[in-house]
Amino acid sequence: MSAAHQGRMPALYLSHGAPPLADDPVWPGELAAWAAGLPRPRAILVVSAHWEEAPLALGAVRTVPLVHDFWGFPEHYYRVRYGAPGAPDLADSVRKLLRAPGIPVQDVPERGLDHGAYVPLVEMYPDADIPVLQVSMPTLDPAGLMEIGRRLAPLRDEGVLIVGSGFFTHNLAALRHSGVPAWSSEFDDWGRRALDAGDVDALLDFARTSPSGALAHPRTEHFAPLFVTLGAADATGELDRGRSVIDGFWMGLAKRSVQFG
Repeated sequence: MSAAHQGRMPALYLSHGAPPLADDPVWPGELAAWAAGLPRPRAILVVSAHWEEAPLALGAVRTVPLVHDFWGFPEHYYRVRYGAPGAPDLADSVRKLLRAPGIPVQDVPERGLDHGAYVPLVEMYPDADIPVLQVSMPTLDPAGLMEIGRRLAPLRDEGVLIVGSGFFTHNLAALRHSGVPAWSSEFDDWGRRALDAGDVDALLDFARTSPSGALAHPRTEHFAPLFVTLGAADATGELDRGRSVIDGFWMGLAKRSVQFG
């Protein structure tokens, strides 16, 4: 592992994009610049929209093949590799922090990083020399995910970068034409204002409090990783220290990405 960062690592929520993100003229550079401005992590813990499994599961703690969990793309996207070291020490720490009576933690050693993890990491840390551990979402309940984030928060003081990876708006079926649909821009603006105000109650109840919430997220999985990040920020009293690092839209979807700390 690289030398541990001295001090608390930020907690991130990022919109991860699909495999063609690598071909976008702007977004890869935004992710690379973001990473360059962060302290170098000792390890990275990723909670991705693309792994829902209960009980909570830890992915491979050694390097195994990626999960190319997408269909219908050109062949070269399936040839992408990201051989980051495993993170067995981080996995041990996660087990200790999350295990409690009636709350099991399971190991799934053969599961590699899915595209919600490796697509942004390829742009942020292209050398693949930082250990990465992916953790499943055992629930889509925002309050439950915030509690997981709170439990994981001490890792930030050990040089671990906690990353919730989703998409700030996500409804591929409703993308009918070019440009940004109203439901995507309305939800993005609402979410920006809620984050700026630290209005966690509104975010927790986003399906009811936000405009176009049902269209922006007909299913919760791409917004859900935000709540792990919010929990990791809440545990250290940093909910009022969030800022959007990346904004704008990609194929009509809001790519807003935020940092706490």
